[in-house]
Amino acid sequence: MFVLAAVLALGPTAAVADTPDPLVPGVPGGGRAEYPMDTPDQVLPPLQEGEGGVPVPEPEEGVDELVEYLPRSVVGAACTATAGAYQRQVERLLGLKVDGKQSGADCAAIKAFQTREKIKPANGYAGPVTWARAELLAARKNLDPGRRCPVKKYAVVCVDLDRQLMWVRKGKKVTFGVVNMRSGRVGYATRTGWHSVYWRHKDHWSSIYNTPMPYSQFFSGGQAFHAVYGQIATPTGSRGCVNLGYGNARKLWDVLRKGDRVYIWGKRPGS
Repeated sequence: MFVLAAVLALGPTAAVADTPDPLVPGVPGGGRAEYPMDTPDQVLPPLQEGEGGVPVPEPEEGVDELVEYLPRSVVGAACTATAGAYQRQVERLLGLKVDGKQSGADCAAIKAFQTREKIKPANGYAGPVTWARAELLAARKNLDPGRRCPVKKYAVVCVDLDRQLMWVRKGKKVTFGVVNMRSGRVGYATRTGWHSVYWRHKDHWSSIYNTPMPYSQFFSGGQAFHAVYGQIATPTGSRGCVNLGYGNARKLWDVLRKGDRVYIWGKRPGS
């Protein structure tokens, strides 16, 4: 109690853990607005009129991809008493007591992790960016603890919706290392089970919503792996596609081929 009181004195905090405040970028000008739509259709495949077209734009230089999302009421706090949206997940990953409640010790440990990983602001709030980074680091040490992704002689794209991670393996060899991704939000779930990459379009635009979808690799109707501009770990999910950071989507483009198999399991937290 005394530790938490001392922490609270350092800056403003939210009054309750279940605050209705929407999550916003914690750094002025940080974060990127999500596109309103990012897939042309949830069931039908897009019109396949060739793989040419107008090149999609390159990402802007200097975009900070590790800006945490937090309630407005804790923006500016040096350390917050508010339990984060991903409190339990972060507690588990950082080896803290998993109770879903923020304590002074929790805030200090989460803040130290954020500082080390260059997540801004480093104020101890367990938001989506902090969770995604911690999950990624854990997966680099223990890639598939549940052995959910099938081991086959051919390439399999492994998509873990529970942890919001993906990688590619062929047999026991990982050919594309684990990365963070973003799957479908409520009402737009990314379809689970087996799929195949059936069409690839490097400079794809959604003709319906006029939205760029760089390095698109479609695997189920209008759902595809593709790049987005800005960070992946945002409060809400995609419209069904598996979103990747621009650099990761570009690397995946050189790894996959038409016909490669995709296996998806789990459920996006909160969806």
